[in-house]
Amino acid sequence: MNSHLSSTTKIEVSTSKESYPIYIGRGLEYALKSEIEGLARSGSKVAVVTDSSVRAVLCRFFDSALGELPILEIPFGETSKSIVQYERVLDFFASNGLDRGGVAVAVGGGVIGDLTGFAAASWLRGIRFIQIPTTLLSMVDSSVGGKTGINIAAGKNLVGAFHQPIAVYEDLNLLASLPSRDFCAGMAEVMKYGMLADSDLFEMLERQPLTDSRDHRLGSVVERNCQTKANVVNADEKELTSSGGRALLNLGHTFGHAIENVAGYGEYLHGEAIAVGFVAAARLSADFGYIEQSDVDRVVKVVKAHKLPDQLKSPLKLDALFSAMQKDKKVRSGKLRFVVLESIGRAITKDDVPLEKVEEVWRTVGGID
Repeated sequence: MNSHLSSTTKIEVSTSKESYPIYIGRGLEYALKSEIEGLARSGSKVAVVTDSSVRAVLCRFFDSALGELPILEIPFGETSKSIVQYERVLDFFASNGLDRGGVAVAVGGGVIGDLTGFAAASWLRGIRFIQIPTTLLSMVDSSVGGKTGINIAAGKNLVGAFHQPIAVYEDLNLLASLPSRDFCAGMAEVMKYGMLADSDLFEMLERQPLTDSRDHRLGSVVERNCQTKANVVNADEKELTSSGGRALLNLGHTFGHAIENVAGYGEYLHGEAIAVGFVAAARLSADFGYIEQSDVDRVVKVVKAHKLPDQLKSPLKLDALFSAMQKDKKVRSGKLRFVVLESIGRAITKDDVPLEKVEEVWRTVGGID
């Protein structure tokens, strides 16, 4: 990997209690190895959690960066964000003697980052952890900001904690092995930042879609997204503001999480479900008169240009979708809360949206059963 070394960008995330760096570049395994060796010299026990797919594909990275550290492999896929695998991670920490000075290292996509982070938040009431995202989606979104959690039958991410990592290492070389479908699913989160806060980014993706990890624009796009999210997290770490704030990062997610829950986790990749959610949110925004139909068409065009769905694969039951939405974390006082677009590049939160409007939007993205 050292043949692809390039300069490293450092972005600082600063919350009310702590700050930590995000390193973005190529060939970061050497810097990571140095940090882990420093932790070991200080007496910290370090253990790694990954999934079976990542371990197999990135074996050279594991050898060069993580050496002889104990490693737990979790089955690949969204279904591993479960109580069963959470218990396995805790048992792994126990068997490897991680005390309060211990450090967990998450190597993988959003599933591994969320699962490991939640286990780290819980173990001995909180130990340190490092994020090493290996998917585009986790690089630009889930690895930054300290949201951790698991899924239960009632819904996605309903069990979790805010627990910030001590560092995030985003090695763009790791994306070379990412399947095209997964890379494009990650681009959904990139689009999200363009839609809610960065119209120039959205316009760039309109002019020339970014669908390949070898694209020369990738590094600057990842940096741009991480900086935007860091700014939002710095201002509203625990999503407590009455309007706007960190909740804006959930653009399309109220719809998308319902799709994942009702269709069954794994039927849609997360980015695919929220891509449909973006189209639904854009149509809801147009229904309220915030944006024009031409803006909805722009969202649909960018979604399709990145090989993502703008419609449901098949109809889903309306009552199940509404039930899933009512269990969403963004519900306030029993009322659904949506993120809508005032324009491309500017979003707001809107409470108490009439259910008939939501039902109509569900019909426009592929029908309901």
